Formats: sequence, C-alpha cells, structure tokens
Amino acid sequence: MRTLIISDIHANLTALLAVLKDAQPFDQVWCLGDVIGYGPDPNECIERLRSLRRLVCVKGNHDAAILGEIDVQTFNYEAQASLKWLESILSLNNRRWLETLPERKTLENISLVHGSPRNPIWEYVTDVMVARANMSSFDTQICLIGHTHIPSIFLMEGDSENAVRLNSLVPGEPFKIIDKAIVNPGSVGQPRDYDPRASYLIFDDDTDQWTHHRAAYNIPEVQERILEAGLPTRHAFRLEAGW
Repeated sequence: MRTLIISDIHANLTALLAVLKDAQPFDQVWCLGDVIGYGPDPNECIERLRSLRRLVCVKGNHDAAILGEIDVQTFNYEAQASLKWLESILSLNNRRWLETLPERKTLENISLVHGSPRNPIWEYVTDVMVARANMSSFDTQICLIGHTHIPSIFLMEGDSENAVRLNSLVPGEPFKIIDKAIVNPGSVGQPRDYDPRASYLIFDDDTDQWTHHRAAYNIPEVQERILEAGLPTRHAFRLEAGW
C-alpha cells in the first residue's frame, strides 16, 4: 500500500492539486495539519482534501486558531491578517470539519502530529536538541510532524536519546527507517527550505521504503489570487524562493 504524506497545505489549492497528480498512484493520505492559513483557497483545499478516500488528518496551529482554540495574538502580523480574512470566508461546513480533527493520531507503529510529540499543535522541531527532548514523548517507532515547512528526518541511533542526528531528505532517493525517528515531509503550500516546489512523502509498506518528492506548480497563479484577496503581499512573494 502506498501512503501519501502531506503537511502545511496552507490554502494553496494549486500546489495541493500538483501534489495529488504527481504522487499517483496512492492508496491513502495522511495529512499533518495546517490545511488553511496564508493562502487564497481555504474552502477549496478543505473540500478537495475531504474528498480523498482513506484520509487521516490531524489539526495544525492555524486550523486551531480559526476555531478559537489558540489566541491569534500569538501569531505574527501577516498571519493574523490571514486569519482575520479567513474568518469572513470559511464556510460553516468546513469549519465543522476542522473541529473534528484530532491533535494526535496513532496508526500501528506511526504517530501523526502537527508540531511535536510533546506539544502536538505548537512546538517546532527545528534542531537535534529539540528532537532529542521529544523522543521519549511517543511510543511508536516513527512520529510524523509538520509545522516547520522544512523536510527533514531526526534519527535516534539505538536506545540512546543522546544519539540523535539530523538527516536531510533527497528527492527521489528511497530510504528505510530502522531506528526511532521524527520525520517531516515539508510543506505543500508554503515551503521554507528555499525550494519553492511543493514537498511531500510517499511510504510504501510493501517495500518498507520512504521517498521524498517535490512537485512544481504555477506559483504566479497563486500569487495573483493572494493579492486579489487582499492578503499580505509577503505571503505571495515568499512563494517564489521558498522561504
């Protein structure tokens, strides 16, 4: 079975559609949250995601904020502006769907969260020190996370939480995970590793292999919709270089 693993779509329908096309064939989808925020297509992204068969999705911090579960004052100015616009456009049905999302999901030997195992909504796992502190916060072999918008894998060698290393993910190169690990597929809708292409993972449980992928999409088209919606210009310009 092939599983598509995505995160941080951030209301970018063009990027999401590019990933769904590029990733074919796949049998199920795991989404690590932040379906909305920043981008111009919140309702369309939720509706497309909801239409996918065998979807499992957890809640991200932007998803939680629009529901009033996080104080919007904790976000930067541009993110607050996006959430304010979102409040006026998000449909009731899509809001109710976001309300159903759990903060954490466990599937056999894999945990799904948005932020980190010890703080599923908010904490960023950005370096080895933070990853090391989180290794005891999940009981499965692998924890899938998003939030940073940067594809990465933190591996704990053996049983020592002190022996954690950070590996980069190379698109198109399959790999296996033997030790305990925290894995981030990167962002679909707003990459921040200076590669503007949409980022995702495929897990094939028949071969026990994982593969990181990038999918190009029409960035100017999305930028135009962001500006037309009156959203912060920074949300449009940063898509060009993936920062």
